Amino acid sequence: MGLSFFAPMDFMKSFPDSANRVLISAAALKANYRLMSTTLPPGTPLLAMVKADGYGHGMIDAAQTFSAVGCRHFGVAELPEAARLRTAGIDGEILVMAGLLPGQEEYFAKYNLSAAVYSIESAQLLSAAGEAAGRTVSAHIKIDCGMTRLGITPEESVAFAQAINHLPGLKVVGFFAHFPEADSPKQSSNQRVFDTFSAASAALKRALGLSPRRHLANSGGIINLPSAHFDMARSGIALYGYTPDGVSQHAIIRGQPLQPAMRFVSRVLQVKDVAAGRGVSYGHTFITTRPSRLAVLPVGYEDGYQRALSNKADVLIRGRRARIVGRICMNLCMVDVTDIPETAAGDEVVLIGRQGNECVSADELAERAGTISYELLCMIGNNNQRELKNYDDSVADTCGG
Repeated sequence: MGLSFFAPMDFMKSFPDSANRVLISAAALKANYRLMSTTLPPGTPLLAMVKADGYGHGMIDAAQTFSAVGCRHFGVAELPEAARLRTAGIDGEILVMAGLLPGQEEYFAKYNLSAAVYSIESAQLLSAAGEAAGRTVSAHIKIDCGMTRLGITPEESVAFAQAINHLPGLKVVGFFAHFPEADSPKQSSNQRVFDTFSAASAALKRALGLSPRRHLANSGGIINLPSAHFDMARSGIALYGYTPDGVSQHAIIRGQPLQPAMRFVSRVLQVKDVAAGRGVSYGHTFITTRPSRLAVLPVGYEDGYQRALSNKADVLIRGRRARIVGRICMNLCMVDVTDIPETAAGDEVVLIGRQGNECVSADELAERAGTISYELLCMIGNNNQRELKNYDDSVADTCGG
């Protein structure tokens, strides 16, 4: 039902708006960036992760918003994201966390991008591209300290760094790794990863005779593991108002709450009265047990509102909670509004966010769907018409404290 966010603006303006809208609070994004930044030691930069289209919040809008409050380091997953950021006018460092494939190297020099490096071959490609362009490409050596994902092993890191450090057109500017369990501070793996990274990065600094920037902490690491802040830290989900573990009480940092930045709203299409004993939607997984009033909403799994939420999620109508009943369809779902009899076609429906004194958070929906806020936010934000709200009190519509 939602219009594609990637449609050209003149296309967007020539058609009516969808009933389903994702509203992003710039005020919340700014507040979260400031809060996470001040959690770090003075002078330690915060890299803003804006991959996955800004976790569904809009990559370019999010980066521009973070830039406006001082961000000078940005992280993305793949090269096309970085190129889009640069052509949109984003200054500062843009680090491509997944590195590169053969044939992509020239774009790192063209757009002045930094690359994660974990193979001699990719370093050589970047070196040649830098030389050809008359520029120096920045590289961050990726070390696998326990994630068992991308990266070289700590044992091979010194030899690797020595092999690429003197390549022309390439400069090693950083070492980094990733915590697999920083959202659970009591996990023993956190200390092992910290110790491994500390030792490897110290050996690399000695071997190179340089002092590249070390970064290990993600959002969970910033919040839970202050010893791991090193020379820079990377924040993703916290910048959008949520903690990695999905526990709302943990979203209070230094006495200040993170502010969820996304609000997802729709409108009632139809209200209908049905008798007791009626099956609702595909498979009749819900049978009315009383004479009921149902509201039909123009939102479904095409819009990122997951089918797993069927018969589990609540929405807000007229400031009150109402339960989704029956299976969520591709473009429609039904809500039991028997206890909100004044519900009418055209009423605003809040699927994520605040209405009156009630609030539905992405964490709540994620728990009911058996997933995490990251996935839910990406699916909703990338499948609906999206709008950045710039006025400062827009944060009042979200679920922050």
